[in-house]
Amino acid sequence: MIKKILLMGNPNVGKSVIFSRLTGVKVIASNYPGTTIEFCQGCIGSGTSRIDVVDVPGTYSIEPNSPAEEVAVSILEKAVATKDTIVVNVVDATNLERNLNLTLQLLKRNIPVLIALNLWDEAKHIGISIDADALEKILGVPIVTTVAITGEGIKELVSRLSAAKPGAYEYIDEERWHEVGRIVDRVQIIKHKHHTLGERLGDLTIHPWTGLPIAVIALLVMFFIIRLIGEGIISLMTEPFFENIWAPLMMRISHLLGSESVLHKIIIGQLFEGTIDFGQSFGVLTTGLYVPFGAVLPYIFAFYLALSILEDSGYLPRLAVLLDNALHVIGLHGMAIVPMFLACGCNVPGVMATRILETKRERFIAATLMSLSIPCMAQTAMIFGLLGKYGVRGLLPVFITLFTVWLIAGNLFKLLVKGESPEIFTEIPAYRLPHFPTLMKKVWMRIYWFLHEAVPFVLVGVFFVNLLYAFGIISMLSNIIGPFTARAFGLPFEAIGALLIGFLRKDLAVGMLAPLNLTVKQLIIACVILTMSFPCIATFAVLLRELGVVDMLKAAFIMIASAFLVGGLLNLIL
Repeated sequence: MIKKILLMGNPNVGKSVIFSRLTGVKVIASNYPGTTIEFCQGCIGSGTSRIDVVDVPGTYSIEPNSPAEEVAVSILEKAVATKDTIVVNVVDATNLERNLNLTLQLLKRNIPVLIALNLWDEAKHIGISIDADALEKILGVPIVTTVAITGEGIKELVSRLSAAKPGAYEYIDEERWHEVGRIVDRVQIIKHKHHTLGERLGDLTIHPWTGLPIAVIALLVMFFIIRLIGEGIISLMTEPFFENIWAPLMMRISHLLGSESVLHKIIIGQLFEGTIDFGQSFGVLTTGLYVPFGAVLPYIFAFYLALSILEDSGYLPRLAVLLDNALHVIGLHGMAIVPMFLACGCNVPGVMATRILETKRERFIAATLMSLSIPCMAQTAMIFGLLGKYGVRGLLPVFITLFTVWLIAGNLFKLLVKGESPEIFTEIPAYRLPHFPTLMKKVWMRIYWFLHEAVPFVLVGVFFVNLLYAFGIISMLSNIIGPFTARAFGLPFEAIGALLIGFLRKDLAVGMLAPLNLTVKQLIIACVILTMSFPCIATFAVLLRELGVVDMLKAAFIMIASAFLVGGLLNLIL
């Protein structure tokens, strides 16, 4: 009886879509023991008919050349030792020759194999004809043609799982590539076909002269769409709910608690002209709920939707290759753009995504840079709320300063941080229409993380802040630190509370600046310092786990020292 399926194949052959088709929604992502390489597990069926499915990291060979390939081989080796595991080898029909190298190696491992000949529709579109029946007879294992993105062939794939068997194709290892060539000559015919519009677009987006302008336009459009969707959800859904439904309920609770009680200040917060201001009241059930759900979640949803479209359409790998030379300036290669983009949504998944980078040096540089100079979408939303009314005069200095810090710090890290940064090694897939159910599942998993991990920190942060205020601790610290910040940064004593709370939640800290009536200059300096200084507690926890204690302390020192230096310079320049 089959108890486990290993989905194996080259990178970008559609394994993840097939995995999603097979497993539905119950998916666990975890690190392979002793590494930072992540793989996904799910299952087909339940009870006695349950079959575990493992989405093995993509590999070109079982002679590993990277950490991810080492993990893939390790998973395979453990499976070979059991009698209840099969391999579903996902093969890209548009690139048969390259994919068969791994296939022939798998056929020598004495483990049952079933081949999913995926991207069958794309192969036809570009003039490739493969005789699947002849290929099945040659290799001696069952072959199913699939189009994972539409679900074509998935049902047949599941029905033929029990037909998987060890390979019967024999060859000499030294002659493997010659064997691949002979097989391809027998089963594949390529007809001349003119470039499609998608192929021409693919060429334009990867060439530096045309690709960079397209990238700038694409990113500007993406952030415009994010803002449009985010603001649309806020104006049509979240604000009406909080103003028309939640506010009256909170006012009833306010009357019951009494506006001067400590419990009222913690739960409801401060009333402004006898009403609740969700941006300033700062109660657990007012600002504490409004910030994550009313002000931030709409932008989080919009950002991850846009990011998932870029990923699943095939544009993100192109952007990585396009920006490879630019990112080498800061000691990273092009794939670092992925965690950088994720950090724009939330620094925590951004830091976790640094696992795709091969070396400890790269992970330290990327994690420190994003914590230092990339505000999360929650914080960005609050910055726009504070400075948006001033237009370019208010927003541009903040983001130009952060980009300059990112560039200068990256150059210094490249020179000072010891270690290696290998070249980018990734494949550029063809452009594809995203598979909507898979895309939405990815968006939901990311939003679920935000709801499960980030929201509790917001509520605890608001509660903790109110306790500090209630017991006069913030006032005491403001009196101690205030003279220094006033002289160095030009900020009033009242802003110290926000700077201190930035450790818990930076977006909340930015929100605390709203009622202080700061000047444009003071708001710019405060927003920059909050972005650059010590990360919020959630990011701190993940940095500690991903980098270790020593590197975490190094990163924290860099952030605090840089924030003080840049804040002081801005006070002199502006």
